[in-house]
Amino acid sequence: MTDGELLELLKHIQKVKTETSNLEVKAAHKGTPEKLYDTLSSFSNKDDGGIIVFGVDEANDFKEVGVYDADKLQKNVTEQCKQMEPKVRALFTAVEKDGLTFVSAEIPGIDIADRPCFYTGKGRIRGSYVRVGDADEPMTEYEVYSYEAFRKKYQDDIRVVENATFNMLDPLLLGDYLLKLKTDRPNLSNMSDSQILELMSLTKSGKPTLAAVMLFGLYPQVLFPQLSITAIVVPGNKIGDVGSQNERFIDNRRIEGTIPQMLDGAMSFVRKNIKTSVVIDKDGKRTDRPEYPLSAVREAVLNALIHRDYSIHTEGKPIQLVIYKDRLEVTNPGGLYGRMSIDQLGKVQPDTRNPKIATIMELLNKTENRYSGIPTIYREMRLANLPEPVFFDSRGEFVVKLYNGLVEDEDIHSEDTEEKSYAIRILDFCKTPKNRQEIAEMLGLKSVAFAIDRYVMPLIGKNLLAMTLPDKPRSKNQKYYTV
Repeated sequence: MTDGELLELLKHIQKVKTETSNLEVKAAHKGTPEKLYDTLSSFSNKDDGGIIVFGVDEANDFKEVGVYDADKLQKNVTEQCKQMEPKVRALFTAVEKDGLTFVSAEIPGIDIADRPCFYTGKGRIRGSYVRVGDADEPMTEYEVYSYEAFRKKYQDDIRVVENATFNMLDPLLLGDYLLKLKTDRPNLSNMSDSQILELMSLTKSGKPTLAAVMLFGLYPQVLFPQLSITAIVVPGNKIGDVGSQNERFIDNRRIEGTIPQMLDGAMSFVRKNIKTSVVIDKDGKRTDRPEYPLSAVREAVLNALIHRDYSIHTEGKPIQLVIYKDRLEVTNPGGLYGRMSIDQLGKVQPDTRNPKIATIMELLNKTENRYSGIPTIYREMRLANLPEPVFFDSRGEFVVKLYNGLVEDEDIHSEDTEEKSYAIRILDFCKTPKNRQEIAEMLGLKSVAFAIDRYVMPLIGKNLLAMTLPDKPRSKNQKYYTV
């Protein structure tokens, strides 16, 4: 960071008066803060790292107080950096402003294969932190495990299920699979069934693996009750809304069975509970048009079933399918895997968390396994003239949101409804940070969620707008400001 960039950052801090996911401020006018370990860890565990600015007092309305001694401060911070594993290599910058000295320490993000970065005095489990909004929070045991699983390439989909027996597998489903496998792959045709099952990791030393149970089990949920889908229809736009008869759910179902059976069950549930309109073209041909493109919904559910985390840490968490009045959401345990980020979805080939399940689902003709799922969702929503899908990845869960474009009781048929006009208004309005409700009210929209996902999130994607708490997108304290 140059001197000029640090001075601009100080000016920005006075403008927004808040810490963010990659910015921490410390007073340091009376000495070096004693415990920086949590921030050093959390910033190191972020892809883009973070910056600590010394000389600003958050507790005193972000007053600029300067540092006690720039040279000693840097040496003391460096000593704390050496107590991290891997060691942190901070980059320092010092500037003078109005007779005060300010110091920044840029903390680079470490490669995902080296995470988590932790304080050696507490150990890997207790000394690893993650940045959530403007706070450093201890990593959960699962978060630590997730890094370990990626680094060591654990394959939880082929772990042995100790309580399972071969009799718990459906002989018809397994027989069809083996026949198809021998037909499609001639080099397997002369092997015995037991050899093939071992080779394909459906058994290990004769014991069924999780992939075998979830793909070919007679009733997988007898062993894993929560490896299922909970599907509900909510009468409003948020959980807690009630209908005219004071009902919380219009429909409520637990979908069980093998992965292919759960996919079919989820699609039946969606077809039953979404609206279908009839469109008549210029030639008089009638076509049914569902509220959401079913191929997009199928890809969202399929992604969740194939790419969810199947480790022991999440086997108590089902996939959630929720149909609201204005959107459909699919949430699966296990965030994005490996090096993948939200902005790379559908653009680069991802690491695969469950390669064996993905491969078998391809052979069963349930998926192409060509990383086309996300592009398909985007394309189908666009062809249906619906808002772009919205994706969230937050602390061990991944969410897909599909909006139906419904905005109630709003007159949006004026000259000011062009997206470009909305963008200009939002960017001007957010020159000082604004929350969701303020933005929706400014736009004249009653649906806050629609306003944010339709108009605000695209501006964030173009780096024209930023969140004060980007790692905690659904925080009630979230604000948005013009970059």
